[in-house]
Amino acid sequence: MTGHSEGHPGYSVVIPTLVRATLADCLAALAAATGPKPDEILLVDDRPAPDADAEPGALEHPLTVLGDLRERTVVLRGGGRGPAAARNTGLRAVTTEWTAFLDDDVQVGPHWCDQLVQDLTGAAPDTGAVQGVIAVPLPGERRPTDWERGTAGLATARWITADMAYRTEVLKEVGGFDERFTRAFREDADLALRVLDAGWRIRQGRRTTRHPVRPASRWVSLKQQRGNADDALMRHLHGPDWWDKAVAPRGRIRRHMAITAAGAAALLLAAAGRPRAAAVAGLGWAAGTAEFAWARLAPGPRTRDEVTTMLVTSALIPPAATWHRIGGELRHRSAPAWREVAA
Repeated sequence: MTGHSEGHPGYSVVIPTLVRATLADCLAALAAATGPKPDEILLVDDRPAPDADAEPGALEHPLTVLGDLRERTVVLRGGGRGPAAARNTGLRAVTTEWTAFLDDDVQVGPHWCDQLVQDLTGAAPDTGAVQGVIAVPLPGERRPTDWERGTAGLATARWITADMAYRTEVLKEVGGFDERFTRAFREDADLALRVLDAGWRIRQGRRTTRHPVRPASRWVSLKQQRGNADDALMRHLHGPDWWDKAVAPRGRIRRHMAITAAGAAALLLAAAGRPRAAAVAGLGWAAGTAEFAWARLAPGPRTRDEVTTMLVTSALIPPAATWHRIGGELRHRSAPAWREVAA
């Protein structure tokens, strides 16, 4: 790793991006933050190519907000393989002692560079990573929606790469991110567990980063069920107690499977000409679905749109979650330990 002439640890910032509208605000906040600036910014364009929308020119406008930092910024191609692979692409180009990861939908605090350097300078020799403090602004005039509450959970999540700084040598020691995690889900926890298993510590820093709630479609909770396949990969890599190791909420997959089984049984029994047994199974499905819907509705604003969305998606989520979990178990049943893909 290269040293740093200003007496503080050198660091690079790696940002994977799909060039969303949030990127300009992310880069503007980084450019405006006081303190020692990053030695380099590795911006990994992870839009699939070839594609007319993936032309480098689409990045020119967001990059203009960087000012003098534009000269320290390198744009790399990620190839549309997901954020884990994109971060590895950035990591391979890093030459500094520390690598700080940011997501393209966050906004670092006004003193982030100063605070980051303080976090890194104060890191003990056995500290492999220092996490930032994430703040999620929520509406004050009403109860948050299901999607807003889900985003707010990032404020207490462990090791999320929305703002996470690792020693570069530690990242290379453990092979970087596991690229089998193709979504922005669990890839950060998997990396952290491997770093801890290697004997390094991860501590909480003091720097702050804002993570606004981005707009999302009413079907976002249904699409998120794909993450159940990633949970299956986590189980195969880190054991059945990975939830405890990662200090992660266990979720409702067992309930989802039970609800799905009840619904499937009701349909099969009805088809087999057993109406009473089908009715019992159907009641089980209805009770489980109603409990799930109410658990999501009760803390929310209960507007007409939110109620409709929760009712529809609460019926669809259990079978979707079950489908993705079973698929993940089958796909990853023989998953070996991760080894970094060669550059």
